[in-house]
Amino acid sequence: MSERFAIRREGGELAGECWQGTSGLVALLHEGIADRRGWQQVAGHLAPAVTAVAYDRRGYGESPVSTAPFTHVDDLVAVLDRYGTEPAWLVGASAGGLLALDAALSVPDRVAGLVLIAPAVSGAPEAELDQVTKRFETLIDAAGGDLREANRLETWLWLDGPSAPQGRVGGQARALALNMNAIILGNGAPEHSGSAGLRAWDRLEEIQVPATVACGQLDIPFIRARSKELASRLPRGSYQELPGVAHQPYLEQPWQITELIRAALAETGPNGLYRT
Repeated sequence: MSERFAIRREGGELAGECWQGTSGLVALLHEGIADRRGWQQVAGHLAPAVTAVAYDRRGYGESPVSTAPFTHVDDLVAVLDRYGTEPAWLVGASAGGLLALDAALSVPDRVAGLVLIAPAVSGAPEAELDQVTKRFETLIDAAGGDLREANRLETWLWLDGPSAPQGRVGGQARALALNMNAIILGNGAPEHSGSAGLRAWDRLEEIQVPATVACGQLDIPFIRARSKELASRLPRGSYQELPGVAHQPYLEQPWQITELIRAALAETGPNGLYRT
C-alpha cells in the first residue's frame, strides 16, 4: 500500500506517493511523457525492502503548471527532505534521468547512486535522427493542434518503438501511457520550464556515485547510442541493454526494471540497500 502526499511550493503543489520500506530511500523520477503512476508497479515491488517515493513534477499528473519560477532540482530536494537528509538513490527515466544527473551535480551530498533509463542529459549534443524516427517527427508536427492524434503518434513512438508496429504494447500499459501523456499535452507547460541551467554532458567526470545506465533494445537509435556513451563517460558507470522493450520499459516489464534497480543497489557493497 502507498501513502499519498502533497508538498506546497511557491507557485504550485507537488502531488506524490510513498511506499514505506525498512531501509534507504529510492526516488523514482518520471519522464516527459508520463507521471508518477508509471512507477507504481516498480515501487510496489521495491517495497517493503526500501522506501520508494514518486511524485508528479509541475505540469504533470496531479501537480498543476507552476505560476512562479522554479527548478525541478529544488522541488526534488523538497521531496527528499520529507524523508530525512540521508543520501537517496535516484532512478530516472528519460527527462527524469536528466533531473537525476542535474541533482547529482547540484546537490551531490543528497545522492547515493543513479539508475538511468534512456536518460536525457542537459547540454548533450543535438540529436541526429534516423529516417524512421524523422517520419514520426514530421507526422507529429503535422498533427498541429490535434492533441488526440499527437498522443496516438507519441505513444506509438515511445511505448512501442519507432520500428515496431503500432499496438505492440497493449492492455493497461497502453491505456495508462495514453492517459498520462494526454494530461501533459492538455496542460501545455513549456518543455524547458524548471531547468537548472546546467550542462551535465560537459561535467560527467564530476559524478562519482555508482550509475547504472540502461536502454531498451527497441528505443530510438540515437538514444541507445547516447546511453552507451553516457555510461562509458561516467566514472562509475555501467551499461545494460533491455531486450524486447522501447522507451517505457517500466510500463511493459516492471519486474525487469525492479530487478535492474535491485542489482544496482546491491552492488554498493556491504552497506548496500540490497545485499547479495
